[in-house]
Formats: sequence, structure tokens, C-alpha cells
Amino acid sequence: MKREILITSDGSTTIHLPDWNEQYHSKNGSINETYHVFIESGLKQVSLDKVSILEIGFGTGLNAFITYLEAKKPIDYVGVEAYPVTSEEIEKMNFISVLDVKEEDAIFNKMHEVSWEEKHPITNNFSLTKRKQFFEDITDVNAFNLIYFDAFGARVQPQLWTEEIFAKMFTSLKENGILVTYSGKGSVRRAMQAVGFTVERLPGPPGKREMLRAIKKVGSTPQ
Repeated sequence: MKREILITSDGSTTIHLPDWNEQYHSKNGSINETYHVFIESGLKQVSLDKVSILEIGFGTGLNAFITYLEAKKPIDYVGVEAYPVTSEEIEKMNFISVLDVKEEDAIFNKMHEVSWEEKHPITNNFSLTKRKQFFEDITDVNAFNLIYFDAFGARVQPQLWTEEIFAKMFTSLKENGILVTYSGKGSVRRAMQAVGFTVERLPGPPGKREMLRAIKKVGSTPQ
């Protein structure tokens, strides 16, 4: 499938798949989307001393990198990706310059250079495990405080936004765990609710009216 590098409205890059008319990050701003959906609505809502995070769709590593930049506590990060982005594409990402964090260039590169299927200490306070895995094959149980659900949209990959997938997400979260996603679709919200999540509709990032945050409340069980 053809892949192109695009500049989004906040000046940061994304990967565009013209056959699907789909992007790895929002055309309305890759970095803006990460901060709004995953940092402000996700990471900053977790009050624990240490946070374990599962990312569904590791992609360019932008969400992991900004989490590293913004976290004020130890992070154990697991990024799942079925089709890893190539090193050539990563070299074309301009996140370091747009974020103006040249001093962190080595950290971003390390995230992409470390091997898959192993846990690596990126820094003393940030560990990264990259798993090459289909989302439907996830079998974690009570393992994570926070999920970044950043799969391609339901328009092009509806099989990733089903009750079956969200049941796996529910099981993988610890009690009071949070799942955040850029999607605000009613069908997605209903699929989350059907498996036991309590779901909030929140103002969306630039270009989207709403996004969703789902919580695994204490005592709730998968339906």
C-alpha cells in the first residue's frame, strides 16, 4: 500500500495512506492530537505514583515520546503494532524540531532502535516494550492503568472497534483503569459500554467534535 509523508496543521508530520485516505495522526495536528487525547485526557487523569500504559497502535512512536516528555512519574510502556513503521519513515518525522526538544533526539531514536518483544529501560523512569502483535491477539489481564487506543479509524478497519476488541481492553486494564481514544463514534461508545466500561464523551481534538474516555470502574465485570 502506498504511503506518503504529510505535514499536518500544527507543522508536525504524519504518514498518509492514500488508498484508505487515512493517516497515522490527525491532519489537524499530530502533536495537538497526542496532547489533547492521550496526555490531557489520559495520562494526567491517572494519580498513581507509577503508571503502566498499553498503546494500541505504536506507529511512529509519537504518543510514547510525548508521554516520556510529560510524565512526572515512572512509566512502564507497552506499544503494540502489527505492522511496524520503517526506519526510513521514522527519519522523516519532524517531531523533535516541532517540539523543540533537540536534546531528547537520542531518546526518540532509542525508542525505535531497541528490539521488539523485550522490555528496555529507555531511561531510569521510562521502560518500553514493543510488541509486534495483532490487536485481537492481546491476552493481558489486569496489567495496565491506562490504554491509548490509537488504531486506524473504524471507517477503514471496523474490526478493530468491536465488542470483542474492547472486551480484551477491559480485561487488560486494572480496576479504575482508563482507556482514551480520539474516536467519538456512537457505535464505538456502545461497544465499550456493552463490555462493562463507563464511558464519557469529551470535547475532541482539533477537527473532531468529540472523543471518548472509558473507565473500568471498581466492581464492574465484563459483559
